[in-house]
Amino acid sequence: MIIAVDGPTASGKGTIAKQLAAHFGVPHLDTGLLYRAVGQQVALGGGDPDREADALSACAFPDALLADPILRSEEVGGLASRVSVHPAVRAALFERQRAFAEQPGGAVLDGRDIGTVIAPDADVKLFITASVQERARRRWLEMTSAHIGREDEIPLAEIEKDIVRRDARDINRADAPLKAAPDAMVIDTTRFGKEEAFETVLEAVEEKLRG
Repeated sequence: MIIAVDGPTASGKGTIAKQLAAHFGVPHLDTGLLYRAVGQQVALGGGDPDREADALSACAFPDALLADPILRSEEVGGLASRVSVHPAVRAALFERQRAFAEQPGGAVLDGRDIGTVIAPDADVKLFITASVQERARRRWLEMTSAHIGREDEIPLAEIEKDIVRRDARDINRADAPLKAAPDAMVIDTTRFGKEEAFETVLEAVEEKLRG
């Protein structure tokens, strides 16, 4: 069983994916973390995230980097969005994601192109979204509570502007743009709390699995 969970930043897809994985007892992969690691590796090496050669070289990041909490920062999220536009980077990370999806017993993966590129044959495809204003509010609360870097000092309006910029990059990139798969279930979580969002999604997933 493969469950693909796509959506824009701060839509709640990551939390929902983790909850689904726990519910069904299968592994979970936050594919966005791979791109964040590439972006951070570029920065650590003094490279340019907008230069494909630098971003591709950073795909050889050490596995230990995935555990670094700095990857959750707003700054690294912006770097991830920039390196993800490079086709060579997406190709380099494709096999890693595909192998995770195809492991025995199934898996839950969340990202921006799971249902369209990584696992187009997934048993269930979800596209989780929310308004820009709500996503900015959630991201701001996440950053201020985690005290990652200096995000607690960033105005909410600035985070909203950054989300708009990242959405534009993700939606308009030539390779694997952010979009819902034709057969994905689109769920707007703007007015939902975490538990209500999960209950809504779980009901939809179980109904889909029952056929």
